[in-house]
Amino acid sequence: MALLLVVLTLCFAITGCSGSSSSDSAETETETETVVEAAVEETEEAEEETAEPVTVRLGVVGSIYEDLWEPAKEALAQEGIDLEIVQFSDYVTPNNALAAGEIDLNAFQHRIYLESEIESYGYELSIVGNTFIIPLNVYSNKISSVDELQDGDVVAIPNDVTNGGRALKVLEAAGLITISEEAGFNPTVDDIVSYNVAIQIEELAANTIPSVLDDVTAAVVNGNYALDFGLKTEDAIYQDTVLDQVEYWNLIAARTADLEDPELVEIYAKVVAAFQTEETEAVFNDDYNGYFIAVGWDDNLLADYQ
Repeated sequence: MALLLVVLTLCFAITGCSGSSSSDSAETETETETVVEAAVEETEEAEEETAEPVTVRLGVVGSIYEDLWEPAKEALAQEGIDLEIVQFSDYVTPNNALAAGEIDLNAFQHRIYLESEIESYGYELSIVGNTFIIPLNVYSNKISSVDELQDGDVVAIPNDVTNGGRALKVLEAAGLITISEEAGFNPTVDDIVSYNVAIQIEELAANTIPSVLDDVTAAVVNGNYALDFGLKTEDAIYQDTVLDQVEYWNLIAARTADLEDPELVEIYAKVVAAFQTEETEAVFNDDYNGYFIAVGWDDNLLADYQ
């Protein structure tokens, strides 16, 4: 800014002292405008270089997200945005932390789970971008196929309504149970009308399920926890095939109130765009063998706020 003031002062002095003809005056004015424009541009560049980076705190669940967001983190750093990854150990805390202002965004859940949390706790949160969909596979340390399940065998599923409902759909697709046609999008154990194999379904916290594989016959495991525990897609005894339902797409969420601030909207749009890139897809495919599938990247969910 000091440089700009000096240049402007000099320019005014030059034009003010000029007693030349109109043609000389016009030429001087043109030269002055050029100098001013160059000074303004140089000043703006200098201010951008010296501006303090903006920190955006992003809540996630599972160490795998560190890898998934690394390309975006590097790209955002070039734009003066420091993306700070904040780890949580369960699915309940991140939305509470976001609503309380402890973090700025979170990216760990699908739509059904977010809607359930909003209904249960009254959170005022909005979706600002889509990320990916991940499978909900069945794993076992005791059998190699769901066809080997027998009456009385215990199968663990997540105990939260949304992931539990999706797990029941997986068990139905595997031919183990039949769910009532009158069940809602998120069925519960009470919606099971028949067992093709008389398995015992045990509902447990999603983050604990991989650690109890030795204690149950089989388990439906959330994708991020499966990866954290080294469970590979090819080792699943049954692979999830329900991947095209928007309700199960993972997302980036923000506080709804923040979307009234144009500056925050611009920052969040940059975060979304930084994630939705070929570099991120390369991590999906090269590092995790396509375990994550990009979805909804053509949807601008911030359009109404821009």
